[in-house]
Amino acid sequence: MKNIISTDKAPAAIGPYSQGVSAQLRSITITSGQLPIDPATGAFAEGGIAGQTRQSLENVKAVLEAGGFTMEDVIKTTVFLKDMNDFAAMNEVYSAYFASNPPSRSAVEVARLPKDALVEIEAIAVK
Repeated sequence: MKNIISTDKAPAAIGPYSQGVSAQLRSITITSGQLPIDPATGAFAEGGIAGQTRQSLENVKAVLEAGGFTMEDVIKTTVFLKDMNDFAAMNEVYSAYFASNPPSRSAVEVARLPKDALVEIEAIAVK
């Protein structure tokens, strides 16, 4: 079970993430970073950063489901962006996957991602 942590003694979240999340650990799944590769085609998803974010999150979701977890079990994500100018577009897609009680999140710009992807996302989930 995850519990959302919120305090006015730290800056408020500026997007679809929580300041902190605590969890009683019984089982954990940690995904590797998921590139926006469509497993059916082996190619990057189309649609720029929005399409690639959606595909990366679908890949995260698939790995979690294979381990018996759901997106609701996610307590932390890390989003790696090729260009921080894509943050708002990524955030819009991301928020649809974590509409309520979103996990803690870090988002960072990196010099380069594998295969020159625009985004890569990893997650930690607990039950």
